[in-house]
Amino acid sequence: MLGACGSKTTDTKTTGASAAPAATAAPVAAKADKLYIPVISKGFQHQFWQAVKQGAEKAAKEFNVEITFEGPETETQVDKQIEMLQAALGKKPAAIAFAALDSKAATPLLEKAKAGKIPVIGFDSGVDSDIPVTTAATDNKAAAALAADKMAALIGNEGEIALVVHDQTSRTGIDRRDGFTNRIKEKYPNIKIVDTQYGGGDQLKSTDLAKAIVQAHPNVKGFFGANEGSAIGVLNAVTELKKEGKIVVIGYDSGKQQMAAIRSGKMAGAITQDPIGIGYWSVKAAVQAIKGETVPKSIDTGFHWYDKTNIDAADIKPLLYE
Repeated sequence: MLGACGSKTTDTKTTGASAAPAATAAPVAAKADKLYIPVISKGFQHQFWQAVKQGAEKAAKEFNVEITFEGPETETQVDKQIEMLQAALGKKPAAIAFAALDSKAATPLLEKAKAGKIPVIGFDSGVDSDIPVTTAATDNKAAAALAADKMAALIGNEGEIALVVHDQTSRTGIDRRDGFTNRIKEKYPNIKIVDTQYGGGDQLKSTDLAKAIVQAHPNVKGFFGANEGSAIGVLNAVTELKKEGKIVVIGYDSGKQQMAAIRSGKMAGAITQDPIGIGYWSVKAAVQAIKGETVPKSIDTGFHWYDKTNIDAADIKPLLYE
């Protein structure tokens, strides 16, 4: 998401063919005749990651490589993700695709990969390091800046607003927060950001944080939820406090609940990434790096604003996932 992100509730723990417990499964070694590329995401419980997985599997089939796709059950489990990275490196892969929850925590293992001449491909949040050969991701700063412009227009360019962000350690969390915040500060002097809180992408925690912000700042006019779980948490808080129609909610990513909220008008709109493209390019770039081909330092997979006026448009619909 996205950049991606969310809750432990049944509604968001979708899996396609796999259930959340599979997120912790150890990587399986590739067949002898195929290159093995583990793909380690930031999470597994959101529709966003399932869409990324779909794209990675599409590329694996196209380029005839073996992949495993995994991530911790929640996006707060840094230690669990590090264990997955360590296990994957133990399989001596041809390359590895990695979306870091905490770049600093992952650095020693990524240095090990580099020393072993194993190309590292960053995706989604990527890795805040020079080690990755490339990173396939959304320009999250630009995307969040667009969300800020939309927020400003919707609240008449003045008033109090707040942010609920998934974390302050991943590249997506930092860039979405800063992209949104900096645009408001640069262009909208009459808008004041009264609070920024971090909910780990968990719906329930994000709901509680948003409710506390509204109680502390009863005049707040808008919220930016920086990923799927954050946005749904904010929406739940606004609903529970009977503030629908009084507080503008802007989200990031997609998913069944956000789409329904946007169609109904409860959420003003959201930024969508191209999660299938992110997954696809993470594996394609890994194959290119293994073959010694030139790979650009960054692969911009794009983003779009969508609301109830264009949610079914031909250029938007393929980027949304339930």
